[in-house]
Amino acid sequence: MRYVIVGAGPSGVIAAETLRKVDRSGDITLIGGEPGPPYSRMAIPYYLSGGIDESGTLIRKDADHYDALDIRYVHGLAESVAPADRRLTLEGGEAIAYDSLLVATGSSAVRPPVPGLDRPGVHTCWTMDDARAIHDLAREGADVVLIGAGFIGCIILEALVERRVNLTVVEVEDRMVPRMMNAAAGAMLKRWCEAKGVRVLTSTRVTAVEDSGNGGGPLRVSVDPGAPMRADLVVVATGVRSNMDFLDGSGVKTATGIVVDDRLATSVDGIYAAGDVAEGPDFSGGWMVHAIQPTSADHGRIAALNMAGRGARYQGSLIMNVLDTAGLVSASFGKWQGTDGGDFAEAADEAGYRYIRLAFDGDHLIGALCVGRTEHVGVLRGLIQSRVALGAWKARLQADPHRIMEAYLANTQA
Repeated sequence: MRYVIVGAGPSGVIAAETLRKVDRSGDITLIGGEPGPPYSRMAIPYYLSGGIDESGTLIRKDADHYDALDIRYVHGLAESVAPADRRLTLEGGEAIAYDSLLVATGSSAVRPPVPGLDRPGVHTCWTMDDARAIHDLAREGADVVLIGAGFIGCIILEALVERRVNLTVVEVEDRMVPRMMNAAAGAMLKRWCEAKGVRVLTSTRVTAVEDSGNGGGPLRVSVDPGAPMRADLVVVATGVRSNMDFLDGSGVKTATGIVVDDRLATSVDGIYAAGDVAEGPDFSGGWMVHAIQPTSADHGRIAALNMAGRGARYQGSLIMNVLDTAGLVSASFGKWQGTDGGDFAEAADEAGYRYIRLAFDGDHLIGALCVGRTEHVGVLRGLIQSRVALGAWKARLQADPHRIMEAYLANTQA
């Protein structure tokens, strides 16, 4: 059996390892799109902050890990797939035959249509090459403009604060992390960052990045509204898109990502997809791209089992984000925005930077949003995923949403 995995992030690596566990004799090829051993993008901020060196970003630390498992690891970018011939072609012309193909190509950073974002000194933060460039430019005291205060932007923000730069964050929406937080939580996070010395401009758009006119010196960043800013470095964190263009003409169904079923199988026989590129089952009943590492790991394992004919079903990923922004931890789970006609429970300690909001559908907890608390976040996830009927505990949580541990114990312990 010839297994080919294109994409060497966590999903691809775990898939390759799982295949070797269940098929000792199969031929496994793992294809990475960047030079060097497979690494985790989620480790890049720790590299930037100085917590780890480059070797710390590697998914597997042993240099002979893949050779020891008889996994062929090669570098290349996918150019096209011919399902009728069971053939993957790489840029440069190399053709690789497969019996079962896993697409785990992840996503790439996108840049908004702003003049000047192609200038030297402007970088996304998505690859190790990006990280190395930012590492060199984000020196202590440097003026840095971060475009975007979404989930990825706030992870980068944390690393830049650790590097002691003069940081300005520009976010076009009216609050930080708008897809993860409501207005109350977003405002709390903004106040926290400003108290840490970060300038945060919400409802603000970058309109141009230009040379300062000093012969290759710092950049000039224009915003609306507001006055232009000086920048030694501009970091763009305005979203990503799935890497799936090479599937054009293959017959594989795509939407936001590659559409897969609960086996991680695509619309074309013999082709599977996993990780950030896959638009798969969601715990709440829909289909979505869920770009977090735990989901990627689950995808890789389930896809590999099905590639090897073992038969495994994916139950769907729970929307879950946990974020540490300059020392303030926030988390959102499930349908934290609630549903039409649903009830909520909310409590805030503005001075202490603590906030919690629970969303209900009937007497079921379907989502939660919290800021400034790390205790019992696993309990929140458990109450949502168990779909337990809270009964009288719904009213108690509405009166005091901090009683989540009591509610969990009362409703899940025999």
